[in-house]
Amino acid sequence: MTVFNHSLIWFGAAISIAEILTGALLAPLGFSRALGAIVLGHLIGGVFMYLSGLIGARTGLSAMETVKGAFGSRGGLLFAALNVLQLVGWTAVMIHSGAAAAVSLLPAASWLWCLAIALLITLWVARGVGGAFRLNVVAMAALFVLSALLSKIVFGGGGVATPPSGAMTFGTGVELSVVMPLSWLPLISDYTRHATRRPRAVTFAGVAVYGLASCWMYVIGLGAAILTGESDVARILAAAGFGSAALLIVLGSTVTTTFLDVYSAGVASASIVPKLDERKVAALVCLAGAALAAFTPITRYESFLYFISSVFAPMAAVLVVDYFVFASPGAKRRFNVGNLAVWTVGFVLYRGLLGRGVETSVGLTVPVMAATATLALIVGFRFRVSAPRV
Repeated sequence: MTVFNHSLIWFGAAISIAEILTGALLAPLGFSRALGAIVLGHLIGGVFMYLSGLIGARTGLSAMETVKGAFGSRGGLLFAALNVLQLVGWTAVMIHSGAAAAVSLLPAASWLWCLAIALLITLWVARGVGGAFRLNVVAMAALFVLSALLSKIVFGGGGVATPPSGAMTFGTGVELSVVMPLSWLPLISDYTRHATRRPRAVTFAGVAVYGLASCWMYVIGLGAAILTGESDVARILAAAGFGSAALLIVLGSTVTTTFLDVYSAGVASASIVPKLDERKVAALVCLAGAALAAFTPITRYESFLYFISSVFAPMAAVLVVDYFVFASPGAKRRFNVGNLAVWTVGFVLYRGLLGRGVETSVGLTVPVMAATATLALIVGFRFRVSAPRV
């Protein structure tokens, strides 16, 4: 895994309809404040994304195997199972979004587009992370050019800015921005584990490229919602006369991003049951996601993003403290009761604050992760002295 190859993977992850749609949600803040929230949120999420990925790059372990180091060989299975579930959910969301956009460009039954996208993703999975390197280079180059065209259409079309509707706080904007890099924490090590020769450079390059490209997609969605009054990517491109190019953007971005989800679902499943074949499980996850996308109404997108943060933000805080402070090399216990208790507190704290509508200027994720990390330090020092191995 070279710096260039790893950067391509994460560029493809960022060029996503989901990121554009999330950027559009920030329109009520106005352009300047929303831009500040986007940048701040990605910087915060990027720090933890880098630290989590660096653990995998240094140890050569997959994401869920590194989690076992912090929570125990059996305790880590909880997060592996939750990770598989959220990846099936992401797969369904991405395929549904891609199919909905494709239908508006080339009318056909939605389930046919869901199946077509799933088949393309499955073919990508069959090639593996490194097997489709040349194809990946071509795909990323095409997506870069087409995304640049999309930017020109949104910001150079002479549209009249529409006043933002609805209400949103700056903290909510940060929260919706930090959640996207945060959603990759449970799987980034599935890719950085192949970068043991240059762990820091490869991990940093991937996170930096992802952060910049993701901010770009957010701004496209934000600009489309404010300047053109439209947040549907397919409609913007179709109206500008980019029919075939629009379809290429929709399919390409959906495939390259969702590939990471289904592949990591296979890796996480193998962490639960080692005998499972990663690629076969990935293909099954892809088909399951396509079935959900085709036959199940997918709503409450924001709630899904908040759920991801509530589960994996405290997990990442505990993982980072356990590895970088206590230098835990691997899963020596079946259950690390102390760390599992700390995560539970962090999860309950996040859900409790969210339910009560509590907000800060930097959202909920940052204070919850800070509180969880502090508690992990206190409990960690205590358990290193007195806790029996379970």
